[in-house]
Amino acid sequence: MNGFLDRAKKLLDEHDEKVDQALDKVREKIDESAKNQYSEPLGKAVQFAKDHTGEGDTTRR
Repeated sequence: MNGFLDRAKKLLDEHDEKVDQALDKVREKIDESAKNQYSEPLGKAVQFAKDHTGEGDTTRR
């Protein structure tokens, strides 16, 4: 199991920009289907995920 997690982390690090784009698309779809009912907490969750994925993260401040 540990090897799988290491490979997953490596992929996230290598493709950080694509991961961030995917997170944005998922957020849009959920927001749309929930009729913007959970926009704020969903936005915070997506930002948290973006901040914690990828070694050279494109969204870190």
